[in-house]
Amino acid sequence: MTSTSIKIAAALAIAGAAGATFLFAGRKPAPATPPPAPVKSAPVATPAPRTDAAPLMSGIQALLANYRKIIVLLADEKSMPANERDQAQRVGQNLFHENQSRAESLERDLAALLASTQPNRFDAVSELLGFIESDKSLYDADRLAFRELLQGLLAEVAKDSSLPAIKIHKRLSEDLDALAEIERNYEKEIRQVFGRYESRAIELKRERWDTYLAYLKTLYTRDTILKEQGVVMPYPASALPPEPKAKAEPDPNEIFGNSLPKKTVVLTFDDGPHKRYSEEIAAILKQYGVPAVFFSVGRNLGSVDAAGKATLSEGAAVSRKLKAGGYTLANHSYTHAQLSKETGDKLKAEILNTDVLLKAIDAGRSPLFRFPYGARNSEGMHALQGAHLRSVMWNIDSLDWADPVPASIAERVLRTVDKEGRGIILFHDIHARTVKALPAVLDRLIAEGYQFAGWDGANFTSANTAAAPAEKVAVSTGYANSWAIVIGIDSYPKWPKLQYAVRDAQGVRETLIGKFGFAAERVVSLNNAEATRAGILGAFHDRLAHGGVQKNDRIFVFFAGHGATRKLSSGRDLGYIVPYDSDPAQFATDAIPMSEIQNIAESLTAKHALFVMDACYSGLGLTRGGGAGAGAFLRDNARRIGRQMLTAGGADQLVSDGGPNGHSVFTWTLLQGLAGKGDLNGDGLITATELAAYVAPAVAGVSNQTPAFGSLPGSEGGDFVFELPVEAEFLNPQTAQLSTEAIALNAKLDAVRPDAPKSDDKPGVTPPTAPVAVKDLQGKEQKLVTPLAVPSSARQLAQRANDRGLQLFKEKQYAAAEAEFTEALKLRADFALAANNLGFVYYKQGKFAEAARWFDNTVKMDPSRAVAYRNLGDAHVQAGDVAKAKLAFKTFLELAPASPGAVYVKQQMDKL
Repeated sequence: MTSTSIKIAAALAIAGAAGATFLFAGRKPAPATPPPAPVKSAPVATPAPRTDAAPLMSGIQALLANYRKIIVLLADEKSMPANERDQAQRVGQNLFHENQSRAESLERDLAALLASTQPNRFDAVSELLGFIESDKSLYDADRLAFRELLQGLLAEVAKDSSLPAIKIHKRLSEDLDALAEIERNYEKEIRQVFGRYESRAIELKRERWDTYLAYLKTLYTRDTILKEQGVVMPYPASALPPEPKAKAEPDPNEIFGNSLPKKTVVLTFDDGPHKRYSEEIAAILKQYGVPAVFFSVGRNLGSVDAAGKATLSEGAAVSRKLKAGGYTLANHSYTHAQLSKETGDKLKAEILNTDVLLKAIDAGRSPLFRFPYGARNSEGMHALQGAHLRSVMWNIDSLDWADPVPASIAERVLRTVDKEGRGIILFHDIHARTVKALPAVLDRLIAEGYQFAGWDGANFTSANTAAAPAEKVAVSTGYANSWAIVIGIDSYPKWPKLQYAVRDAQGVRETLIGKFGFAAERVVSLNNAEATRAGILGAFHDRLAHGGVQKNDRIFVFFAGHGATRKLSSGRDLGYIVPYDSDPAQFATDAIPMSEIQNIAESLTAKHALFVMDACYSGLGLTRGGGAGAGAFLRDNARRIGRQMLTAGGADQLVSDGGPNGHSVFTWTLLQGLAGKGDLNGDGLITATELAAYVAPAVAGVSNQTPAFGSLPGSEGGDFVFELPVEAEFLNPQTAQLSTEAIALNAKLDAVRPDAPKSDDKPGVTPPTAPVAVKDLQGKEQKLVTPLAVPSSARQLAQRANDRGLQLFKEKQYAAAEAEFTEALKLRADFALAANNLGFVYYKQGKFAEAARWFDNTVKMDPSRAVAYRNLGDAHVQAGDVAKAKLAFKTFLELAPASPGAVYVKQQMDKL
C-alpha cells in the first residue's frame, strides 16, 4: 500500500463512520509477540551512518510497542481506582520518556544517514516508509505513533535538493496528510476513550476504536505492563482492615495548584526546550498575552563537567529566547530520571547540574523545580531546600504525552479546570499536538474569565490585566480571508454629479480595515475615473475570481453611485449600477446589469458574499431571505453558501445625501450599524440579516428611501457575519464624541427602529427581537427574523456592556452609558476598563468625588494603567484635593513619561 493508499484507507474509514466497522476489522490480527526489552537512551555521539534499514526498523518497532502499551495502560482510566490510575500514569510516562529518547536516537541516525554521500542512502528511508505505509500488522491508529518522527524526517530531507530527495519529500508530505486524516477520523472516538465521560443514558458505540483496543489487549495487559515496570498493585483497601492515617502537614517548600485563588491557572510546560515546538508555543502565548513556566531538562541545555563548568548546546538558545519573551525558566532535573529512586550524589547532580546550566543562561533563573513524574521523596525535598529551590506540582494533567489527538487534549484540560476551579496545568513543549491544542484551551479559559498567574519571584500571582487577545474574525466566524471591493463615484462625466459617494466609499473601507481586520491589500478601492465598466468587472474577475479567493473566505462589495432601472419587454424591471464611463442614452449596454452581478456572485468560490448598494433600483430577484435561527448558528451557518444584497432604495427613489460627516443617510446608518447598533441580539456578531433589520427600517423612517434586502440566486441560506472587535479604549479627555448633527440623526434613527430600547429595558439585557418588515429585492414586503444569540460567557457579556456604554458615551447619553458600565462591573467585578469608563462618565457629569472613587478602583485593579492615573489626578483637581492630584499625576509621568498626555500633566502639576 503506497502513501496514497493510506489516504484512501483513511477516507474509506471516514466514509464508514456511521455504524461502520474499523477499517481492518475483517482482517485477522497479527499474532501476539512478546514485548521488546527496555531500550536504554542512545548516547549523544553521532553514530557512523549505515545504509541498511535493520537498526531503524528495530527502533520504530520498539517505538510502536511503547505507544501501544501507553494506550492499554490508560484506555479504561475512568474506571480505575485512584491509586491504580496514578501508577498507570507514572508508568505510562516512563514508557513515554523511553520513546522520547528512542525517537531522538532515530532522528540522529536518520540525519547522519541523509547527510552522508552514500548513493543508496534513501533506500533505508524508503524501506522504513514502506513499513509505516503498508505493513499488514499495523492499524491506522498505530501509524499516529510515527507522526512526529516523519515531521522531523521531512525537515531533514528538505535540506537535500537531489531528485531522490525530492521524491522522498513528496512521499513524506503525502504520508503526513494521510496521518492528519487518520487523526480526524479517530478524533471523536479517542475523545471518548481518554475523556473520562460521566455516565449517560445512552452508551455510545465505538466499534472501530474498540476493535483496535481489543487487538492491543491480546498483546499486553495493564498488570503485565505495570509489573514490567516494577509495580504490583495491592488488593483494594476495602478488602483489608483499615489503618489509622496520620494527617500529612503541607511542605512549605512545595507549591500545589489548589492553593491558587479561584479561577486562576498557571501554565507549565515540561521536558523542553524543543528545537521546533517550544518557540511555537511561546508565539501562541505571546498572542494571547499570558505567562507560563518552562521546566527544562538539563541535558537539552548542555553538559556540566566534573569541575561544575557548564557547556551550553543549541537548546540553550531556545531557552534564552523564552526568557527574553518574558517566560519563566525552571528546573526539571538533568536526565528526567525518577528521582524518588535516586540517592546521594547522583540525586544532587540531577538537581544541581540543571541549576548550573540555567544560571549560565540566566543568572536570575527562577527557584522552581519539578520532579519528573512527580516522584519525590524526603531526601529529594531536602536536597531542594539545600539548593534554595521549591517543588512545583500540578493538579491538571493534559495527558498530552499519551493522547494523540489535540481536540481530546483540549477537552480534557477544560473539563478538569472546570471541575477543579483553579490549578497548575501540566503540558509538554515537545509535541505538535500540544501546539494545536493550546489555542482552544486559551480561547475557552479567557472567555470564561480565568486569570493566568506568572511567577513574580516569590509566588504565582496574576496581574489582573484582563488582556483578552485581539479578537480575530476567523476564530469565531470560520472565515479564512476577507476580501472587499469598494466603489465610489461622484464625478460622472455624463450623469448628474453626486456629492458624497467617494467619501461614503472611503468610510466603508476604513471601517472594514480598521474595525473588522480586512487586510488592506485585499480591499480593492475604485473611485471616480477608476470605476469604469471595465475597471469594475476587472476587479471582480481578476482580483476575486482569479485572485486567490478560497471556499472559506468572505467577500464584501460596496457601491456608492448612480443606479438605474429599465423595464424589459416582458414587463419585468432590471436594475443596473452605473459606472463612471456610462452614457445615459445607452446605459442598457454600457452600465452593469444586476443579472451580471448575480452571475458573478454565483461564480465566486467564497463561503459568503454581501453586496451593499448605496443606489436605488429594483428588479433583482429574491431567492430567500433571513438567516439561520438555531442555537448552533455559527456551525450551521458555516455549512451554507450565502449570497446577499442590501440596497439603499427602490426604483425612482433618490438617495438622501445629507447625512453627518459628509455621508449619505444610508451609508451613515450602515456605518452606525457596523459600529455595533446592528448587533440586535447582543452576542457580538452582526449578520447581514441583522444589519438589514437595523438599517432598512431606520433609513425608511428618516428619509424617502425604502432599502431592500434579499438573497441572490445560488445562495443556500448562509448569512454573512461581522464579528465586533473588543473595544479597549479607556475613556479620557481625548476621547472623541459625535458631532451635534450626528447625535441628532442617531436619535432619530433609534426612535424609528421597531426594536428600539424602551425605558423599562434593563441595561446589558437585549430584549427579544421581533420580526422586522423589510422590502425584498422585488419591492415586496418580507419579515426578517434575526438569528438566536450565540451563547456568551459572563466575561463576554461584560465586554459587550462596556462596548455599548462606550457607544452611548460618544452620543453623550451619559445616564444610559453609566448603566451599561455598571452592568459590565456587575458581570465582572475586576473589570478595570469598565471601572475607568464609569468614572469618566461621572466626571463628564460633574460628579468629581464619585469619579475619583472609580478611578481609584481602576488603578487598584490595574496598577499599570497610566491613563487612569491621569483621570484620577483630574478628578482630584476638580474636587479640590491637591495632594492626591499631585500624587496621581506623578505616577502617570513615571508610567508614561513620553506619552502625548505628559505635557498636559506637567502643565497641571505646575499650576498646583
